[in-house]
Amino acid sequence: MTQTYPNATDLSPDNYIILGLATCFVQDDGELTEVETIEPVPSSAFEAIIQGVPTSYKRLSAFTLNTILPIDTPDTLHKPDGFEDAEWSGQFIERFAAAARTYVRKPQATEKLPIGQSWNQMNYNLDRKRILNAKRRVKLTDNVKQHAHTHKTL
Repeated sequence: MTQTYPNATDLSPDNYIILGLATCFVQDDGELTEVETIEPVPSSAFEAIIQGVPTSYKRLSAFTLNTILPIDTPDTLHKPDGFEDAEWSGQFIERFAAAARTYVRKPQATEKLPIGQSWNQMNYNLDRKRILNAKRRVKLTDNVKQHAHTHKTL
């Protein structure tokens, strides 16, 4: 019988996952500070990245789930080699399971990056900065004025 994770019974320790080393930013008093994060990459994002879409990922690496989240200690994450200085992304466990499910549904995506291999030939670009703690502030000036005839039946 195959072991499964308590909160993701549809996943087994030998399932495939890609983790990305992303460059993100934290904003503090208007100043941006660069932060490297470890993020699970779903199959659709992986396929877009290998086609050349600009991305904030520096490297993508393929693993089995058990390498990152051992089945015998499902509450303990292990940073793989090359990711030691990075932080785990927000809601990592939930996103990790969701991304792993995309490779279960689309196994042909796993053929492009074998387990244990890394890929760093992507279109790395920070023009659109990913700010982790960005807050949206809605102002009165954001309201769109509508033409007087918008709601009238003519």
